[in-house]
Parts: sequence; structure tokens; C-alpha cells
Amino acid sequence: MAMNKHQLNILLDEPLWEKALPQVQKTADIVFLQSLDYVKKQEEIDFLNTDQKICINLSLSNDTEVHKLNKEFRHMDKATNVLSFANIDDEDFIANLPEAETIELGDIIIALETMEREATEKQISLHDHFCHLLTHGILHLLGFDHQTDEEADYMEGFEIQILKNLNINNPYEE
Repeated sequence: MAMNKHQLNILLDEPLWEKALPQVQKTADIVFLQSLDYVKKQEEIDFLNTDQKICINLSLSNDTEVHKLNKEFRHMDKATNVLSFANIDDEDFIANLPEAETIELGDIIIALETMEREATEKQISLHDHFCHLLTHGILHLLGFDHQTDEEADYMEGFEIQILKNLNINNPYEE
């Protein structure tokens, strides 16, 4: 997959990210491209097989901001590790694809403090947990979900394989 064909726009909303994961931008680019490449090979998603650029916005944020967004958009009064706002959920998304030069998949926001706490609890590296959360968010932007057990199993299978391709252990193993 061509490195410059697709675009991951990264907003460093929380300066502590640079200290926590100094290579976060390079890592995010690798996860982004690996995720798109794997899904393209496994799924019949028409827009992944065009010459159109795929674009995702990633905000490296904090619990305060994610809490606010989670409350406003999901009506959950707490921080969470990752939020995804998928444009594919918009009714005009598919209709607008043919004339779009760039396909804007949506936005992902990851909360540093929650991610750090979860990595500590799970006894995994911050790098590996970040890769998992970003992969999870990208899959949501591509239309995957986990509302039912069947959907969750299917989505988790993709997460596990993408992470395996990145030399990261299965995050669902105890």
C-alpha cells in the first residue's frame, strides 16, 4: 500500500502523549496502514479498492476531553479509552463517494490517562495498548461494530490478526 496514498491527520491535544509514547505518530501511521491493508484483503468494501485517498483524523487527547465528548454524544458521564465518530454512519456517505477525491472516514479520540491505567491493569505495554485502541477505532470507522456477541467476535478477530501482523499479542487472552 502506498505510504502517501492515505492520510492520518494527528492532533496532539494532550502534550503528555509525547512523553508517554515518543514514537506515537510513527506508530499511528503504521497501525493505520496495516489496518486498512488487512481489511482490504479480507472484506468487500468497495471504496477501499478505488484510487481515492482514505483520510482519518486522530486526536491524542485526555480524560477530560473524552469525558466531555462521551457525555455529549453517547450520554455516558465518564471518560473512556477511545471514541470513534464514523462518517460511514451518515446517510449520505455512500452517495457522496463517487465524486469524492478523498474519503473522510471520521474521527478517533484516545484518552491518555484511561489508556495508561488500562495498560497498567492489563500488564501490557502502553505501545501495545495504543495500537489495540487505534485498531479498534479504525475498524469502527470502516463499519465494524460490537453490539452483538457475533459482531464482537467478528471485530475482535480482525483486531487480533491486525495486531498479530504488528507483532502484538492477542489483547483478549487472559
